[in-house]
Amino acid sequence: MEGGKGDGLDGYDYLFKIVLIGDSGVGKSNLLTRYCKNDFKIESKTTIGVEFATKNVFTTDGKRVKAQIWDTAGQERYSAITSAYYRNAVGALLMYDTTCEQSFKNVALWLKKLKDFADPNIVILLVGNKTDLKDKREVRFEDAS
Repeated sequence: MEGGKGDGLDGYDYLFKIVLIGDSGVGKSNLLTRYCKNDFKIESKTTIGVEFATKNVFTTDGKRVKAQIWDTAGQERYSAITSAYYRNAVGALLMYDTTCEQSFKNVALWLKKLKDFADPNIVILLVGNKTDLKDKREVRFEDAS
């Protein structure tokens, strides 16, 4: 989405909507908080429905980009609500927990939801989280790659 002064985008050259998806507990909210606020809390509450934060960045050619990052609830009971938030997203971080094999197996289900509800040209990045917990790892790097 392009923008500019006086167009409701606060003078930003581009506005990009990005969604974080994956099972509950994989670390979507913590990743968002760490990236947008440079903060980390070992204990965090479960996301209800959808929350979002923004991060302002500059491209190498000086363009101003506003990243609007939507954190979706990972519980199945919220899937009807969250699927609507996939629309107009240009990117998705599809997350799993490297210490939980089931969250990795469910990546295929989340990918199907993206294909059903998001733009067919959406850029998808697979993210294995909690790699610091090496002694609890259930998903090998080789399997995920």
